[in-house]
Amino acid sequence: MFTVAIIGRPNVGKSTLFNRVLGRRQAIVKDFPGVTRDRHYVECEYRGRRFQLVDTGGLVPSTDEQMFSLIREQSRRAIADANALIFLMDGREGLTPMDREIADLLRGVNKPVFVAINKIDTPKSDPLISEFYELGWEPLYPLSAEHGAGVAELLDALYPLLPAATEGAATTDPPKVAVVGRPNVGKSTFINTLLGEPRLVVNEEPGTTRDAIDTLVHYKKADYLFIDTAGIRRRGRIDPGVERYSVARAMRALGRADLAVLILDGVEGVTEQDTKIAGLALRGGRACVLLVNKWDLRVDDPDAKAKYEAELHRRFAFLSWAPVLYGSAIEFKTVAGVFPVINRALKAFAHRVPTAQLNRIFQEAIAANPLPIRKGKPVKSAYITQVAAKPPTFVLFCRHPEEIGAPYLRYLENHLRERFDFAGTPIRIFAKTK
Repeated sequence: MFTVAIIGRPNVGKSTLFNRVLGRRQAIVKDFPGVTRDRHYVECEYRGRRFQLVDTGGLVPSTDEQMFSLIREQSRRAIADANALIFLMDGREGLTPMDREIADLLRGVNKPVFVAINKIDTPKSDPLISEFYELGWEPLYPLSAEHGAGVAELLDALYPLLPAATEGAATTDPPKVAVVGRPNVGKSTFINTLLGEPRLVVNEEPGTTRDAIDTLVHYKKADYLFIDTAGIRRRGRIDPGVERYSVARAMRALGRADLAVLILDGVEGVTEQDTKIAGLALRGGRACVLLVNKWDLRVDDPDAKAKYEAELHRRFAFLSWAPVLYGSAIEFKTVAGVFPVINRALKAFAHRVPTAQLNRIFQEAIAANPLPIRKGKPVKSAYITQVAAKPPTFVLFCRHPEEIGAPYLRYLENHLRERFDFAGTPIRIFAKTK
């Protein structure tokens, strides 16, 4: 897909322009440098033509600070991967030495460069763009990313480069997989290993990932959209500001995913916060796979796995249907081994059981364990049907549904799991009046 990257020094409004073109707030915007750290890809459409837009971290050409060096490397990779570039500068601050350094860097790039001057809000601001002509690039595109003025003109200039839509082309959305967990358990490392490149900034500093970053992965003739999320800490420990937005984005990403890969720390063990994150996935009705990371550090302990499994059984009794994998996020063998498990869980997540077959299994279940007795008589004349998938949802119809308690519904769930391959997905069963 044709890719357009937004490049510029920190705090010139790249994420604001990204959100404006996309039409919704997806990238976190705050008024200080270094908020965006990873390359943030999203698919956009303009006048019927689709393209991929990339938000990058602020490009600081010469710095020794570790985090900005990592961000700079991400920006350089975005420049290398893009088909066209939007070089964004701040009209209010004027042409800075850092802008000149970035301009010199982009002169060696053999790709179309669109030079945009942000924060030109009114006609009175037009004189602010005059000094930017010193760079020798024309035309310049004055705009206000916050208010939208001038953005259409920039996109109109970009439009002839965008490939025309193919008529009749069928588009199917790939399954969405959210990678969730506490800070510093290895979520970004997992995706970087999967891609075989440093797609996401990885650092020992907790909270390195801030936005929910979408990454399209092609593996064995199938596409998957992996969503790297910010680490979710306990509510009382979440700092106001950027981290609060990051956690909100992580929870929203979990809500739009089909499946969650919950990464656990194999050294620290299972914590209460891990169970809360798993609870979020369960309440959202998401399929789930558990990956115990850093297991390479415990291979010499013969009792480690038994102890960890006992801890999982105790902490995750409500998630006993979720497959568990052990390994290291830095090893491709571990990461590749997740795909068969993901595929099985996604298949179960979308599975529909024919009504006739479902009721045969249901009659077997109530023959082995009859429905609850009401006033000395068993509840009779009941049948069951599947009303939805993703997750599989069933409705049990009978005359007195109030007599069907949670223990009996759990019994039915377990019976369905024994007869059908529902590994990795929650099941919902409701009792209603016939």
